[in-house]
Parts: sequence; C-alpha cells; structure tokens
Amino acid sequence: MFGKKETSTPTPTSQPRMNSSINSLVKGTNVDGQIISENDIRIDGTLKGNLTCKAKVILGPTGFIEGEINCTNAILEGRLEGIINVRELLTVRQSAVVSGDVNTQKLVVDAGAVFNVSCKMGDTVTNYSSTNPTKTGEAKGSKRQS
Repeated sequence: MFGKKETSTPTPTSQPRMNSSINSLVKGTNVDGQIISENDIRIDGTLKGNLTCKAKVILGPTGFIEGEINCTNAILEGRLEGIINVRELLTVRQSAVVSGDVNTQKLVVDAGAVFNVSCKMGDTVTNYSSTNPTKTGEAKGSKRQS
C-alpha cells in the first residue's frame, strides 16, 4: 500500500488495429494505372485504370474513372465508364453518370442519376471477375429523369 509505485507498460495486442485513414485523389490529379488500397479511398480526380479496394470507394462529383473497380462498398457521385464490382452496397447519387457493367449485392440509385448499365445483383453475386461473371438475374438500367 505504501510501497514503491509500480508502473505498467502497455503491452501490444496480438491483433492489428484497423486504420481508419482515407486515401484521396484530389481534383486536378490524373492517374494512369492501377491503385490498390486497404482503406477507404476518395477519387475527385481522374483514374484511367483499375482500382481494388478492401473498403469503401467514393467517387466524388468531379471524379472520373475509366476502368474496373473492385470494392466492398461504393458511393458514386461522379462519372464512371467501365465495370464496378461491389461486394455489399452500391449507392449512385443524383449527380452520377455511370455506364458499363455493375455487379453488386445491394443497389440504391437516386432520382436524376444517369445509370446506363448491365446490372447483376443479389446474394449469389460473389465472383467479381469480368471474364467469369456469375449467373444471376440481369437488369438493364436507363437514364432517369427527375
């Protein structure tokens, strides 16, 4: 009780902590090539190539992607031309212009979005390879007017 005070040093945990960082490609930045990200990424510039993200992809209103996206969740506000494979939820905002192929489990498209795609969705959509699509119900989207 009145003895020497013991100081304890924190011991590191055996499990790594998840980094909540968000990567960002700002307006005016152009990338030709492939991006691979463990954490969320926001694109407000231009990407011509493929994007693989184990978290959420946010395509901002000034963003443009021409290529293939593979991610867990996505919010599209800008322009996408290509293929997007989303393991969980794809949200297409009013300002978005999307053309190409969409594979997702869940989909939300706001009124006013331009959504010209071939879309496959549902619980059975698990293989997101453009060369080996899964066979599920297919829906064709078209331009929406508000």
